[in-house]
Amino acid sequence: MNNKLLKYKKSKFGVFLIKHKKYAPLLFFIAGFTWDSLTLGRIDRLYDNVILCTYMTLLTVSIYFYNLVDSEKWKHKFIQRYGKYLPLAIQFFLGGLSSAYVIYFSRSVSISKTASFFLILIFLLVANEFFKKRISNKYLQFCAYFFVNFTFLSFFVPVVLKEMNTTIFIISGILSLVSTLLLIILVYRSSPSTRTEIVKWKMLGMILAIYVLINTFYYFRLIPPVPLALDKGLVAHSIAKKNDKYIVTYEVDDWYVFWRDHKINFNRKSDQKVYVFTSIFAPTDLKKKIYHVWKWYNPETKEWTTLDKIGFEIIGGRDNGYRGYSYKSNLINGEWKVDVITEEDLVLGVVDFTINTFKSKSKPLIVTREF
Repeated sequence: MNNKLLKYKKSKFGVFLIKHKKYAPLLFFIAGFTWDSLTLGRIDRLYDNVILCTYMTLLTVSIYFYNLVDSEKWKHKFIQRYGKYLPLAIQFFLGGLSSAYVIYFSRSVSISKTASFFLILIFLLVANEFFKKRISNKYLQFCAYFFVNFTFLSFFVPVVLKEMNTTIFIISGILSLVSTLLLIILVYRSSPSTRTEIVKWKMLGMILAIYVLINTFYYFRLIPPVPLALDKGLVAHSIAKKNDKYIVTYEVDDWYVFWRDHKINFNRKSDQKVYVFTSIFAPTDLKKKIYHVWKWYNPETKEWTTLDKIGFEIIGGRDNGYRGYSYKSNLINGEWKVDVITEEDLVLGVVDFTINTFKSKSKPLIVTREF
């Protein structure tokens, strides 16, 4: 066995890995993100749920055993011999979970109001530990674990129960808090180094602070309402339904404006209706009331004025989202936006546009698509 290991270390591949071992955590982090980006699809798909549950379970196991490596109980055992690889495993699973959250939470047409929470996910994704010394910080370990655990349960529980509301979110938070504290207690009792390195009340205070922070984000409607996601949102000139298809006619922007389907400057006749079309992804059998809130920007008061709130119920399960639309007549010129929200006022996305009644100098690029 030792001869094989020595031969491996002297091989070109072994020499390369030893020479560049300081970059290993970064490579594991990138690997986790790349793998999720290529394989994750629907949040209610069996494969996605199995992958995320596996990541969460293995992250829990990796953190537990990593903190037991110095215990006499595991001396000369399997865990102690291979314990040096556990930081890489922790980084991989944190990277995998963080990238999955970024993928799911970014699937909205607009994240203007929920950008702050989304930026935290981006920060966690980018700042996931690149060095072993930092991953050994037990406060950091358990705080990162609690955050990804809470985020995971906040959309996994609604998928399982096929229901989404404030009560479900509170249940998800309590489950994540209890499970994290149980892990900390288990590690604390089993690991001599943990009892030396952490102060119990400081650790509890940090966990509770994150718990309060996430609930504060939810209270102020700053968390995207995953597992719901706004798949498509655009302003249109006309919408008709035919044979279970929505025929949508709208103006597209120049080819280099690749991040948006519709053109923001909506040119129309004075008596023309204005339509807003949305398709919203929801897990199979999940029912939810959705609203289109029409708002006009008042240049005198410099505030957004709500002019109408049009609601309809969606039923989850369709790959490309549940389709729906609303329309208004006799709208005045200026800046408009339609907030797509849930009953709890959680923002799914925002459709922005500016209404002009004068004729555009350039020929509009009008397209008609089926959804």
